Amino acid sequence: MAVPSLGDWRSIAEEFQERWHFPLCCGALDGKHVQTKAPPNSGSMFHNYKGTFSIVLLAVVDARYRFRDIDVGGYGRTSDGGILANSTFGQALRAGTLHLPPDQPLPGGEHRGAQPHVFVADEAFPLRRELMRPFPGRLLPLEKRKFNYRLSRARMIVEGAFGVLSSQWRMYRCSMELHPEIAEKCVKATCVLHNFLRGLDERGAPAVRSVAPAVVEPLQSLGRVAANNSSREAVLVREKFMAHFSAEGAVTWQPKE
Repeated sequence: MAVPSLGDWRSIAEEFQERWHFPLCCGALDGKHVQTKAPPNSGSMFHNYKGTFSIVLLAVVDARYRFRDIDVGGYGRTSDGGILANSTFGQALRAGTLHLPPDQPLPGGEHRGAQPHVFVADEAFPLRRELMRPFPGRLLPLEKRKFNYRLSRARMIVEGAFGVLSSQWRMYRCSMELHPEIAEKCVKATCVLHNFLRGLDERGAPAVRSVAPAVVEPLQSLGRVAANNSSREAVLVREKFMAHFSAEGAVTWQPKE
């Protein structure tokens, strides 16, 4: 699975804007627990919050439900935020070495200044300059509810991709009786085959055929698990996106009251 180039990230962001109305978005991020049998002498390392044993598939998905970056093999007991912090993708995101496109204004929002390209995620992940998570809480002002709605709509793409993966490969419907290292290889293989079926081969080039998307019940939310010691800059970026969605970036079908 080729690492996306600058041109790939730019193309993904354009498709998120066109198809899901979330500008400057380079992908949706989430984790999926893949059930396995507990390895001998592994203790509770693979035991997850659902009461089963698993390894974690952390994935960045583009606007067409295709996996663009994955990390497989994290312990089931580790939160999504912890898996991200330990992954190659998370370390590159933190170090600024993902080669994302340069900052640019939101569509029609030149007066708000240039904003970074971002990834969208749920409450299990920390808020960062390039990683947007929803505002916490239930009784939120309208502007924050609009932002959460728009972010959730874009973020559901990764859950849809997990749904397609589970519907195509029967191994995801039961607990795999394999050593974790073999299970990792199986998960990676299905992700590459998934991309091929959706029209993207391992080099990032168009493949021969594609399949229609399918959506099943998404992975259960983990709630507010991740530590959120967000920087002031990350808070300001989220507020700029929030203001954009309530003004020049508003759409007719978002919450109005």
